[in-house]
Amino acid sequence: MIPVSRIATLADIPYLNQLIALSVKELSKDYYTPQQVESSIKYIFGVDTQLIADGTYYVLTADDTIAACGGWSKRNTLYGGDQFKEEADPLLDPATDAARIRAFFVHPAYARRGLGRTMINICEEAARREGFTSFELGSTLPGEPLYRAMGYEAIEQHNVPMPDGEFLQVIKMRKAPQPLEGGV
Repeated sequence: MIPVSRIATLADIPYLNQLIALSVKELSKDYYTPQQVESSIKYIFGVDTQLIADGTYYVLTADDTIAACGGWSKRNTLYGGDQFKEEADPLLDPATDAARIRAFFVHPAYARRGLGRTMINICEEAARREGFTSFELGSTLPGEPLYRAMGYEAIEQHNVPMPDGEFLQVIKMRKAPQPLEGGV
């Protein structure tokens, strides 16, 4: 299996929503209660169409299917799909702000095969080309070990409340500034 990356398109949204729900259900079940998982799919996780419009959301295909998705953002939102946003998403300044690493999901059949690591590298490289030198993300509990292995450090933990009374533990993580290529 050699994954191929490409920028996600609006036509991918129906499959991405299915992939996200499947990924959360299967890969989070050992970390969150069934109620937390279902609520997070309804209220937090889903496609953020702003990432697709900005051209900063990617898919990895393998075996003729989308096996993983993820992106980065030059906007303020740290996590969550369209259903989680309440206001406009302002742009960040690469000179002072950290790029956001966003919305990583892997199909359970392709978990633990390096797709998450590949996607992080793609996103960090793209953000660096736009002038960003540091990165932040909101990690779920199952994602935290990968991000830590990729150089991210936990800086805060949040219990994100959902409208039905459930909450989801999310870890805000940061990767220290990385020099731009060429010593800039």
